[in-house]
Amino acid sequence: METYLKDKLDNKRFLHSLSVRDTAVAMAKYYGEDENKARIAGLVHDCAKNINGYELINIAKKHGYKINAIYEESPQLLHGLVGAIIARDTMEIKDKGIFNAIAYHTTGRKNMTLLEKIIYLADYVEPLRKYPGVEELRELAFKDMDIALIKSFDITIKYVIDKGQMLHLNTIEGRNYLIKIVGE
Repeated sequence: METYLKDKLDNKRFLHSLSVRDTAVAMAKYYGEDENKARIAGLVHDCAKNINGYELINIAKKHGYKINAIYEESPQLLHGLVGAIIARDTMEIKDKGIFNAIAYHTTGRKNMTLLEKIIYLADYVEPLRKYPGVEELRELAFKDMDIALIKSFDITIKYVIDKGQMLHLNTIEGRNYLIKIVGE
């Protein structure tokens, strides 16, 4: 897996992948998730990151996925799904939980599994990430995962709105679902 990533990713993205792997393992230990699954999903999550938008769309279509207007406008959102396909078909990672954690690490979704939450947050808060509020979010990721996810969704939504882009429905539904759960 590491050989594949070294070949396909630039050095900065490769180091990010290693950092997400390590963060995911630490979170898995803390929350009682399978550390090996977290290690694999964290390492491989961005394996399709350097594929251009046109090719991401073609790969997704080839595997039977419908491409909506959001993906047409922001095809890089497909790097999670295409990465999961590469993990399954090229790296022979057959675990459905790992597949979904990779596939949804960019958008999140409603009713995420623990592994999906870990990979989403590990990608968001790994030590190489630098953005306003990341330190608070790093701490929160090890205190209250659902609140950390809501805050990360909020940051993403604000960022996408500021760029004048379309919001992915999975992100909105994921946030709304968590707001309801945390409020109960």
